[in-house]
Amino acid sequence: MIELENVAYSYGGAELLSDISLKLQPGSFHFLTGPSGSGKTTLMKLCYGALIPTAGYVRLFDTDVRAMARDDIAMMRRRVGVVHQDCQFLDHLSVADNIALPLTVSGRDDTGELENLKELTGWVGLTARADALPPELSGGERQRAALARAVIMSPDVVLADEPTGNVDWEMSQRLMRLLIELNRMGKTIMIATHDLALIRAAKPHVQARVLRISNRRLQLAGADL
Repeated sequence: MIELENVAYSYGGAELLSDISLKLQPGSFHFLTGPSGSGKTTLMKLCYGALIPTAGYVRLFDTDVRAMARDDIAMMRRRVGVVHQDCQFLDHLSVADNIALPLTVSGRDDTGELENLKELTGWVGLTARADALPPELSGGERQRAALARAVIMSPDVVLADEPTGNVDWEMSQRLMRLLIELNRMGKTIMIATHDLALIRAAKPHVQARVLRISNRRLQLAGADL
């Protein structure tokens, strides 16, 4: 689905990632860890075409990202749901309208899809907050709304960048259960996190690979986690 082969990425001449190879197979679950500044967010952006590698190859659904036109990348991103670290919303729109934005932009906001929106809003526990405005939400509610928006188009892959970074432990566990449930529905999941306790708590409930960025390279984390 998503494949990186000998990928490198540089900022301003300084190499941040080097010789990265990774395959996200259908239905797989990955944690991506590493210290702040190690390149987790950059790697996630390479995985959905927001960045083009300095060297190596990124293939998104069997197509080299360098061969994709802007419209091709836009269509591909409908198959990849992204939960950003700093989830941004349009503050003048309700929670429900913010979650539905991908449907609206793609012209899929018909009656059937709006019924799915109600179901999804309930799945993330925001039915009672559907008419609220984003500034009225707690940190956990914002993260759940961001997750709902990321999966509203029923993507094949969900990439979540520090989805539990601004919430307490109980909410972190709730968000993780939602992501594990998505994986059981067949979605490919990759979560970038520096929270090793979160990974340890999740491992008994999902078959996951734990990857670590260290010294610009990607390693399979050992049993010490």
